[in-house]
Amino acid sequence: MSRILGIELRRSAAAGAVLMLLLAGVILLYVAPQRWSPGWMSVVMIQREYLVLLWPLALAVGAWQSRREHRSNVAELFASTARPRAQRMMPTLGALAIAVTCAYLATVAAVVPWIIGTARYLPATAFVIAAVGALAMIAAAWLGLAFGRLLPHVVTAPALAVAGIGLLMVIPVAVRHREWLALIFSPMFGMGQYTDYQTVYGRVSAAQAIWLAALAGAGAVLLASGSWRTRVAALLPAILGASLAIMVIPRDDKFVATPVDPVAQEQVCAEGSPQVCVSRVHSGLLPEAAPVARQALALLAKLPDPPTTVHEDTTTYYPATSPPRQAEVVLMRITVDEHGHLADKAHILHEMVTTLGANTDGCRGTSSSVPVMRAAGYWLLGREPATDDPEEPPEVNAEAVKLWQGLRSLPEKEVAARVSTVRRAAMACEDLGGLLTGRAQ
Repeated sequence: MSRILGIELRRSAAAGAVLMLLLAGVILLYVAPQRWSPGWMSVVMIQREYLVLLWPLALAVGAWQSRREHRSNVAELFASTARPRAQRMMPTLGALAIAVTCAYLATVAAVVPWIIGTARYLPATAFVIAAVGALAMIAAAWLGLAFGRLLPHVVTAPALAVAGIGLLMVIPVAVRHREWLALIFSPMFGMGQYTDYQTVYGRVSAAQAIWLAALAGAGAVLLASGSWRTRVAALLPAILGASLAIMVIPRDDKFVATPVDPVAQEQVCAEGSPQVCVSRVHSGLLPEAAPVARQALALLAKLPDPPTTVHEDTTTYYPATSPPRQAEVVLMRITVDEHGHLADKAHILHEMVTTLGANTDGCRGTSSSVPVMRAAGYWLLGREPATDDPEEPPEVNAEAVKLWQGLRSLPEKEVAARVSTVRRAAMACEDLGGLLTGRAQ
């Protein structure tokens, strides 16, 4: 059997499938490296999202391979042998499964050199997500083999590719608000990352694996079928798999569309003082982030009772999570560039200082003033307020400049006290009006 499998790997469409799928996967990933450069979880999740194209390609590869007997006109000859059809199909199924799995995993290996120097966090969940993706490719290839045998026409392979894309795009719309159903039946749904801390629950991966294994089994039965009864019986694995997957996947109030990994959000600190910490998923960026953070703390040190520590801002919006507010802690937003390194250090420094190290994103129902915060921040920077937002009304920055000019006419000690008051009010989500002019509302 192993000798036959080796022959299949050499002479079937397996080798061509590896090259085509690998090339397509690498091109898709390298078109937008900034989507997966933050780390390994981003790589495996974005690769799963690209199954919207790779899965239909695997369908087409299977259909093309299945036409081999029809093209060679040897179907009757093989049917006359004593070996059962199911046994004859096993090497073909095995060869194609090995081919698409190798292509899928080799795509991940192709991006390793790109982020190996900065990606540190590699949870076990990443391997599970990649394994489910490989299983999806096997299911697609085996389904393609089955459909190619039933419809041995030249147009079957391209038609299946187009239909596969359409199916994956339609599934989320068809299930409407039941996103957990889309997660089961679409291997690419829900894999787009909204945050670098995003993950996939184990029960979701288990449900997906059950359905995809059942789908692969249905394709294998359909390929080996010799009568209409066995073809109808091929539906049984799919029905059982779908039912079991629905029982396993979390739903209703237990379902979270974009879950967050709390371990990825944990703070990892650099050596030395003052203390600078970033999330575990960005721990490879500590050598780049620490100097920027300490420079910001040096500027904020002009204030009485200044902050002494920098933590990464791990705020997420889906679901809504945010780190606790602490007077001694400045929150720093980490962005990763397309090469996996810290993006725009100057902007990060500017944001930390001009917001006074107070994250006001979670404030609701307050009249926090942009001009007040900007004037205070630019006093710390030692230059006139400016904005690069073309949509901002010009009077906003004009008011900030006016406040800043007023601060310059005051003793530095008094200005520092007023700016410190602004920071405390911002941390408490209070009204900032009049705090810089001494006429608090």
